[in-house]
This record gives sequence, structure tokens and C-alpha cells, in this order.
Amino acid sequence: MAPRNPEQEKEILEWIEAVMEEPLPEGDFAEVLQNGVVLCKLINKLAPGSVKKFKEKGPAFLLMENVQSFLTAAKKYGVPDEEVFQTPDLFEARNLSQVALCLFSLGRATQKHPEFTGPQIGPKMATKNERNFSDEQIRQGRDATIGLQSGTNVGASQAGLGGMGNTRHM
Repeated sequence: MAPRNPEQEKEILEWIEAVMEEPLPEGDFAEVLQNGVVLCKLINKLAPGSVKKFKEKGPAFLLMENVQSFLTAAKKYGVPDEEVFQTPDLFEARNLSQVALCLFSLGRATQKHPEFTGPQIGPKMATKNERNFSDEQIRQGRDATIGLQSGTNVGASQAGLGGMGNTRHM
């Protein structure tokens, strides 16, 4: 489990606030996001109708459903499975660094959606950089010997190693 990074958490909350165009409730990273209401509103802002119904108040198990609904919608939006957190990671504050990773990943996923023109977060996604080599260029690269690729054994000796099975004395 990676350590928490308060700067990243602050950056994420600022990004969420900018995307939603409304102030977030007071509190730290875990408190603001814990019940899943902010997350559901965020994903609905990015992809309208992603989470049709969510509970603003209620018992813990109903609020945990909010987080689960957000996670399902985030996967559909383009967040890779390995960057998605588990509901207890947020709800019980078990692994908040994974929650931050998921939200950064969501921010990166917005770059793949041209309909989203809001603020960006995280590094810019790489674009395809295809190279087309001729058969001659491929042959030159395959058949060439790179310097030191063939190796050298100048100065190599087995002096001092003793016989087979002996240990090395220091």
C-alpha cells in the first residue's frame, strides 16, 4: 500500500470542484468522498446518466452502494481495472492512495472523451506514434552488430577461485 500524498489529494479535490462547478463539502479527502455522493455527481458530470439514482443520506450499506455505482460507471468510462479501488478502500479509509490513483486515472480517461472540455488532471495521454520501416531498413537493423554486443573477455580469469565446489574465501 503506497503512502498517502496530501498534495495529490488536494489537487484531486480541486479538480473535482472545478469539474462540478460547485464547492465541495468541508473536510479532508476521505471525509468528502466517503459517502460516494460527490463521486456520483462527478461521474454524472463527466458522463451524464452514468449513475441514475444515488442516496444523499442513509445507512452505511446504502452509501456504500453509491461508491460501488461510481466504480462501475468509472470502469465503463475508461478507468482500467487495475487502477480501480475497492469500496472498503474508501469507505473504511483502508487504502486512500488507491482512491487517489483511481481518480487520477479518471482524470486521464477524460482526455479520451472529446465531448469533455473541462479541466484536465494528471499527465497527458500518449498518442500513437507509428513508424514504417522499409524492408532494407529492417534488414540493416537486424543484421548489424552493435558495438560491445559481441562482448569481450579481456582481463577475465579464474585465478583464485579454487577447485569445483570450494567456497570463495574473502
